[in-house]
Amino acid sequence: MARKGVKPKTEEEIFAAEATEGLKEEVKEGAEEFVREEYKPVVESLTTLREAGKRAPKLFGIASGVEGLDNLFFTTEIQDGRPVKRPLGGFPSYAVVNITGVPDTGKSLMVEQFAVKQASMGYPVLFVTIESPAPFVASGLKQRATAMGIDYELVQDKIVLVDAASYSVLRHSLPTLLNTLAHAIKTYETKSLVVDSITGLYEAREMMARDIVRMLFNFAKKWRQTALFVSQKRSSHEQLSPEAAGGYAVSHIVDCSIVLSKVLITNRFEAKLYKAPVGEVVRLFRIDGCRLCGHDTKTHLMEITETGLVRIGQPLSAEVEE
Repeated sequence: MARKGVKPKTEEEIFAAEATEGLKEEVKEGAEEFVREEYKPVVESLTTLREAGKRAPKLFGIASGVEGLDNLFFTTEIQDGRPVKRPLGGFPSYAVVNITGVPDTGKSLMVEQFAVKQASMGYPVLFVTIESPAPFVASGLKQRATAMGIDYELVQDKIVLVDAASYSVLRHSLPTLLNTLAHAIKTYETKSLVVDSITGLYEAREMMARDIVRMLFNFAKKWRQTALFVSQKRSSHEQLSPEAAGGYAVSHIVDCSIVLSKVLITNRFEAKLYKAPVGEVVRLFRIDGCRLCGHDTKTHLMEITETGLVRIGQPLSAEVEE
């Protein structure tokens, strides 16, 4: 009996497979080098807390552009001999933040608002689009600026788009992507980095997620970029946990995780709890840890307005008490 022909792979599938093998080889070579050098002390890695502290960047808030979010991160000051909590006024400076959630929870809207807000303040933003080609992202950013009451003309030259959706080499070759980002940072002097979504860099090769995320994390730290990484959840993931595609690889490495979720109101109990009619979708927001500063630990109601903006509301506990 004649065997059925095997469907030939597309050029992109072959390219992705080669890129994955290349990354595996890099990891393997690194492991072999580690074995050869594991008994040699790395003297350069040693430093006192005092010396490391001299090189530590100042902690301050980076405006998010999202109503209700900036006062959910805190710093601590000593006042009259006692520690006092103070709002930071935005994302922690130079933090790498993971924003994860199921579809239609406002992840892309949130990072677009951030990009527009920072650009409107005169700070260039590097925006890596992996899901949608650059012209469509530009259209969304224009809508976000209009809804935020920001003159689109003022931000167009302050947001630098990297179109990894259209150029597959940027998705499948991490060294090429990092070199492209380094060139953009030096050329445009960007202060912030957005990747939407980082999941697109390890689709069909999620076992490589930890290595890919670690390299991007280290890159953002090296270049002193406040970074927002969007990550996607799979259907099996618990909505309010930071787990996403690639498992906990993203949330374990980054400085901070923000979890977005949604609930479809299907009965009277839920309608009473969320104060919303049956059939309506209620969205929730939660900060799931931040190693750089204090943060609000409550689950908040979140709204996507009719003009396409994300807005953080009061804690869910306050709704229940009322």
